[in-house]
Amino acid sequence: MIPAISEALAERGYDTLTPVQQAVNAPELADRDLLVSAQTGSGKTVGFGLAIAPTLLGDAGQFGPASAPLALIVAPTRELASQVMRELTWLYARTGAVVTSCVGGMDMRTERRALERGAHIVVGTPGRLRDHIERGGLDLSDIRAVVLDEADEMLDMGFREDLEFMLAEAPDDRRTLLFSATVPPMIATLAQQYQRDAERISTLGGAKQHADIAYQAVRVAQSDVDNAIFNLLRFHHDESALVFANTRAMVAHLTARLANRGLQVVSLSGELSQTERTHALQAMRDGRARVCVATDVAARGIDLPKLNLVIHAELPTNTETLLHRSGRTGRAGRKGISALIVPPKARARAERLLKWAKITADWVEAPSVEDILARDEERLLSDPVWSDEATETEAAFAEKLLARHAPAQIAAAYLRLYQSRHAAPEDLLPPDTKPTRREKAPFGPSRWVALSVGRAERAEARWLLPLLCRTGGLDKAAIGAIRVQDSETYVEIAAASVDSFIAGLGDGGTLEDGVSARLMDSAPDLAPASRGPRPDRGDRAERPARPERKDRDSRPPREDRPERPRAAPSDKPSGPKPKWDKPKSERSFADKPKPRSDAPKPYEKRPARDDRPQAERPQSDRPKRADGPANYDRSAPRPTREDGPKSKGFKPKPDGGFGKPGGKPGAKIGDRPTGKPGGKPMGKPAGKPKPAADPRDTSKRFVAPGKGGNAAPRKPRSKPKS
Repeated sequence: MIPAISEALAERGYDTLTPVQQAVNAPELADRDLLVSAQTGSGKTVGFGLAIAPTLLGDAGQFGPASAPLALIVAPTRELASQVMRELTWLYARTGAVVTSCVGGMDMRTERRALERGAHIVVGTPGRLRDHIERGGLDLSDIRAVVLDEADEMLDMGFREDLEFMLAEAPDDRRTLLFSATVPPMIATLAQQYQRDAERISTLGGAKQHADIAYQAVRVAQSDVDNAIFNLLRFHHDESALVFANTRAMVAHLTARLANRGLQVVSLSGELSQTERTHALQAMRDGRARVCVATDVAARGIDLPKLNLVIHAELPTNTETLLHRSGRTGRAGRKGISALIVPPKARARAERLLKWAKITADWVEAPSVEDILARDEERLLSDPVWSDEATETEAAFAEKLLARHAPAQIAAAYLRLYQSRHAAPEDLLPPDTKPTRREKAPFGPSRWVALSVGRAERAEARWLLPLLCRTGGLDKAAIGAIRVQDSETYVEIAAASVDSFIAGLGDGGTLEDGVSARLMDSAPDLAPASRGPRPDRGDRAERPARPERKDRDSRPPREDRPERPRAAPSDKPSGPKPKWDKPKSERSFADKPKPRSDAPKPYEKRPARDDRPQAERPQSDRPKRADGPANYDRSAPRPTREDGPKSKGFKPKPDGGFGKPGGKPGAKIGDRPTGKPGGKPMGKPAGKPKPAADPRDTSKRFVAPGKGGNAAPRKPRSKPKS
């Protein structure tokens, strides 16, 4: 091993290497491509840092001046890329390596300037790295090693095209190292295509996935999921925790609920900016936050110090996600707990998930109130502050307390102060409790009061209820049923409030607006009234029996049937149709037969016509103009153009009509238009509106001859003959 890297490992406290670190650091694999699968939390980041060190440094123990990058590390998420950068920075600190990152969400111009200054190792996410390559900011011509960290996750996230693009841009003689928790067929295909005789390394154990993680399946009632999560966090109050949810909405919900209970909580999801996500993780590392609620964006590669508890608020979708979520705890030899919240509806799914992942979990119940209080007392008694020596100031204050209060009183006050800093635990229902609808307690004992308003006065319970509460001094809980009848309304009032209600009424038991109330001796009879006999509608004429329809086969052929006379179309209601006296070819409108005297009269759509002159009509019957005087006389002569300004509307002609000047005389005012019955109405029918002219269409635009456009070129004038 290179001395500079050995010193960095010793400085970080690495006495022994993990199995995967020892496997990839074997001397015989110094120039081989590797396909490594190891369980999460096994130190893969330091492992591939050790694996590519001989390729990058060679025999020299130091890097030269930074120019084009020598190694490219690709990670699926921004958080994992930032973590890999931090790990490689301290691992190669004594070698003079320049490590830079290119991740989405950060300023691309800053990253490009860093690449232009030179770097030995570049760490980034697939999309941002490809963007730099296409823009010419990242040169892969000198790349000696390419590492794909969490390659299976990158393929699941849809980065296959980006990975193939970067591998194709890198030199063919490079080393390619693929690190993944699992090796699905897509990873095997990628390895065969872009690796050369890769060495397969697997450090996955037997049936048990992780010896340092204790799995718990917490059975809770369907309505106590949030309360069970809070009780788990209260039970492990002095430890950091990571709560996983499947959606961003659930992350926001849990973050708000836990923050309202006084926990120091941050959130981590894809909807946050990169700066917000970085600050959230930094708050967990600094201890300013104790709980992080996150989606699966934090399930890969995130290493939070002293993370002892992982809670699956919602069950993961597959076994790989379950293993990666749980792998955030129990890292580097530390112990951790992975708790799955399992309501009754999700029990079968949780059992299948644990079976497929080959995990044996302990089925337990969420901590109760007694368990949490007992754990609080244990933490209080085992606190190292009891063994610390008191300073002079503290000793003087203790003497003052002892002089004023008894020791037992001081201890009780200290316990109350300690408990006040923590939210009270939640009282949980039994896990097998089925959600039941709460039955309303019966109302009573009660008395009935009759109000003097009912349906006839449009009485409704929605305005009677506040009236009773306001005027009668009642509470909503003291009012029971309100039954509105035709002339009265019956109200049920609790017996304990009847006396105060009657005493609060004015003279005559009046409430407001003439509404009076009287106390009833017994409950009203609210049984629905029975329906009486159906009223007789009188003797109705019986419908004549429908004549039997003749058989179609017995009728003569159509060409042998006599021609049936057809009546002209009419707008009048159907009735006994009159017969024509002339054949169809000789008929005219004047020969139309008149309807029978007993036929129903047509509906009058307009009032009867008054043939009297305008001057002889009563004043009230004269028509009124909307824009003229109220008593407008239509028979008076109208002003002409010479008499004054142009009037609105049509201008009457000498013959009293409104026809076109110089044409046929128009119809007189009041005359009905004539025309062929059943024909087209007078006037030109409104057709389809003409489309608006296109200003770009020059086919109908006038263009002077010889001025361009679609016009033919103008012929030049012939010169006069000399």
